[in-house]
Amino acid sequence: MTAEKVTLTEEKETLLATLYGRALDSKTKDPILGDRSAADAVGRIDYDFRKAKITPFTAAGVAMRAKLLDDWTVKFLVEHPEATVLHLACGLDTRVERLAPAPIVRWYDVDYPEVIELRERLYPKRDNYQMIGSSVTAEGWLEQLPADRPVVVVAEGLSMYLTESDGKRLIQRITGHFPSGQLLFDAYNLRGIKMQNRIPAVRNAGAKLHWAINDPTELERLHPSLRCVTAISGFNVPGREKLPLRYQLGVRLVGLIPAIKNISKLLRYRF
Repeated sequence: MTAEKVTLTEEKETLLATLYGRALDSKTKDPILGDRSAADAVGRIDYDFRKAKITPFTAAGVAMRAKLLDDWTVKFLVEHPEATVLHLACGLDTRVERLAPAPIVRWYDVDYPEVIELRERLYPKRDNYQMIGSSVTAEGWLEQLPADRPVVVVAEGLSMYLTESDGKRLIQRITGHFPSGQLLFDAYNLRGIKMQNRIPAVRNAGAKLHWAINDPTELERLHPSLRCVTAISGFNVPGREKLPLRYQLGVRLVGLIPAIKNISKLLRYRF
């Protein structure tokens, strides 16, 4: 099988780092996420993944974040079996394969056209599953989607790459389009944005993070019924017990430092 040549730039290239992190996790003795599809995709891509500088520790962080968002999505689909799933900035994430939703669920993966073209070459088609090639901030694509069902929106690794105005506008568009639902995403505060802009996976890709969310409740002003129902520190995400002991201790200690413990959060909103 011919390897797929990848020529992505800036924030688009960072999706390869997270894909590699999920692949590394799948190869551990006791994986957190166990995403074998990610490992298969890495094996089919012609790219030097060493550029991402992903370590076993950072791979575990990627897997824990994805696992919590998966769990929240599954919970929503149990409560709303005929829901719509809107997976924004999907990258090469195999979430639809991991969760294998019932055919009655409508699932949309959205990302830049060149990312979607790569996904189409790597991943199989599914019933009631559609890939949309567009910037998530572009006008038009969202308004074309049916708005007759509750929606769960998953946006992993997206908010920080948006400007504040674009991010807030996107939330307003989604909450104004669908009748009800949940928004699931991760975010950094200002200190976290500054720290992430220095890490190799971001810097080597020529990407830059922008939007800092210091107080998750501030976003409640964007829609009358929008409420933050969960805000979990990135250092307190389930799955830490599967880390090697030295990493467990490291995460626990760092998570006790007031200036550090809230640099990243996983957020769940309902509307």
